[in-house]
Amino acid sequence: MLNRNAKLPAAWQAKWIDPEPEHDRTARQPASVLRRRFTLSGTEHAVLYITCHGLYEAVLNGRRVGDFVLAPGTGDCRKRLAVQAYDVSALLRIGENELTVTLGDGWYRGSVGIDGLTNYYGDDLALLCQLELDGTPVLCSDASWEASASGPVRENDLQQGETYDARMETVTGWHGVRERDFGFSNLVPTESVPILEQERFSGTLFQTPDGATVIDFSQNLAGYTELRVNAKAGQRITLRHGETLDENGNFTQANFDPGDRNKNGIPQRITYICKDGENVFHPHFCIFGFRYAKIETDVDLTGAQFTAIAVYSEMPQTGFFACGSADVNRLFSNALWSMRSNFCDIPTDCPTRERAGWTGDAGVFAPTAVLLADCYPILRKWLGECRLAQHEDGLIENIAPVNNGGSMISNLLQGSAGWGDACVLVPWALYRAYGRTEILEENYDMMCRWVRFTQKRARKTRPHNLFRPCHRYLVDEGFHFGEWCQPDVDNGAAMKKAMLFGAPEVATAYFFRSASILAKIAAILQRHDDAKAFEALAANVKRAYLLNCTKDGKIASDRQCEYVRPIAFGLLEGEQAQTAADALNALVIRNGYHLNTGFLSTPDLCAVLADHGHADTAFRLLLQDTCPSWLYAVRQGATTVWETWDGVRADGTVHDSFNHYSYGAIAGWLIGGVCGIRPSDEGLSIRPHPSRALRFAEAEWRAPYGTVKSAWRYEGDRIRYELTVPVEAAILLPDGTERRMTAGTYQFETEEQHV
Repeated sequence: MLNRNAKLPAAWQAKWIDPEPEHDRTARQPASVLRRRFTLSGTEHAVLYITCHGLYEAVLNGRRVGDFVLAPGTGDCRKRLAVQAYDVSALLRIGENELTVTLGDGWYRGSVGIDGLTNYYGDDLALLCQLELDGTPVLCSDASWEASASGPVRENDLQQGETYDARMETVTGWHGVRERDFGFSNLVPTESVPILEQERFSGTLFQTPDGATVIDFSQNLAGYTELRVNAKAGQRITLRHGETLDENGNFTQANFDPGDRNKNGIPQRITYICKDGENVFHPHFCIFGFRYAKIETDVDLTGAQFTAIAVYSEMPQTGFFACGSADVNRLFSNALWSMRSNFCDIPTDCPTRERAGWTGDAGVFAPTAVLLADCYPILRKWLGECRLAQHEDGLIENIAPVNNGGSMISNLLQGSAGWGDACVLVPWALYRAYGRTEILEENYDMMCRWVRFTQKRARKTRPHNLFRPCHRYLVDEGFHFGEWCQPDVDNGAAMKKAMLFGAPEVATAYFFRSASILAKIAAILQRHDDAKAFEALAANVKRAYLLNCTKDGKIASDRQCEYVRPIAFGLLEGEQAQTAADALNALVIRNGYHLNTGFLSTPDLCAVLADHGHADTAFRLLLQDTCPSWLYAVRQGATTVWETWDGVRADGTVHDSFNHYSYGAIAGWLIGGVCGIRPSDEGLSIRPHPSRALRFAEAEWRAPYGTVKSAWRYEGDRIRYELTVPVEAAILLPDGTERRMTAGTYQFETEEQHV
């Protein structure tokens, strides 16, 4: 059992040991197996401390140690490498024992990041472990161990896949190991949660039009396939994993083709070489994003079973939603599954092409994530990686942990507004949901340094803006992605234009957003001088925004994002905000009730409309099922959220990831807008927006302080509400009913409001 509260050993007697002889490190190597036999006279209070370069699976006396998949996890291991502590008392026996550990390439030297780099952290594999009884070491990794490269895992890569030869499960060819001096200064105890095997989905075999045999697991997910077949020794089964079928109904991986960024490609392939009789297998050191698997084999598949196993961090679901629309219910499920697929030790963008900890993705989704699942430990760990990725001048890398290099993106295009701001937005979302000031304390220095970096960036005004009012608070320098992934916009061209001429609207808005939140955080932490300074800074940035990005507080644009952002961030208030919301409403109507927002502002679109008297338009947007819209993907059979609105084009061609959670932030509005459950730094409030289009809706949030429920249902021309709050909460209903309620369950009935 993994002990999350354990500290490191009082002293390391263990040595780092390398199982591999000197060889060409550029070639794929078999997974090494290490072993040590030892004798014990007692077994109580036994703790195994273990970590590695690469990934490990430990087996003690024939039984797996713990259930942590892909241990020890990911991160910038040059600076922080997690050590797991397992209580192994029940696995030991008096007398002779044997500990075996298999090492795979993993994040350490396997294909990682947007460039598919190998050997990013090093080209070795190494093990460090120490078994203690009552605090006394009884077994340590050292030169007395032996190793073999003749085990069954013949090739492994986290993205590429795994080759396994079941005929080699009896390991031979043992040889010595080398002690290495990697030191212990980067070692830290595990504070997050383990990655686990979770839901299982049985596969159904079918033939595609091109004659291939393909398995459909019915759910897109991140994980791997378990196979169960009867076969003869030497027969092979190859499985290639993909997210979708092409326009002709054939298996494809084209939608996550990385192009020249990853010259190895991403085959997501398992090659299994059978032994005689029954074969049961799933890979050990890889994980894929998939719904389908294409089979190539000479095995008779009669009676064969294929099961997809979802793999993600321990993360109990806390947010639940249901309504009278099956499509909207599917949308909620899709958002939840995209979160599960991408919260694998850290939040990533997709489980196929990049698997990178993009800051922007986490920043826009965090307010939804904290409602959907207990993700505090995962986001807390990831924020630690953001701190490690911060430059001396305060710049935050776009990806944390940093796992790319040599490309234009890795060298030049860093510190984007909306991406770097995640270092403020994510701790704030966690605090508002969990109420724990430790997350603010831990990240306070990082947040301050980022805002001050942005302040210095603002002072470097481009020449054509030097005579603008308040130009020293206008952010028009630096690289920015802008409102990424807007429909009908060439994102590459927009990015180049921003680099040449600046992107002050997006960047200045986020400067204000982070500065204003940081002022609140400083006050919460009783850093009153800082609070006053950041509050004054935010006021100056707001003035710069209003003077340079609006015309007397009015907006003139055909892009919905330029209305959503200033309203949601509080740059426009009162009558100005209402005027902008009315103009946004008119834009959406003129656009046929389609959105044209992108990456950054989509999460706030429906909330801005509904909270400013345009709930009918928000629901028309929600229920729109032609592209671009949330339900377009649902109508196309999606079981997760797509990276782009048109992942399947009108001609049936597929492109980009089918498993990105960013646009799934709409699930946060289903809980917090439709049913109105809203945690904030000022306390819990319930402010539902009922709609006859859904007939009924009910949501539940298992908050850290108790379960919150909100449900409404149309009954004739009246609406019946049932609300449960575990703590004092403010309740505001559409008819103007406003009350503060103590813990309890309440029922209300109001007339339907017609606007």
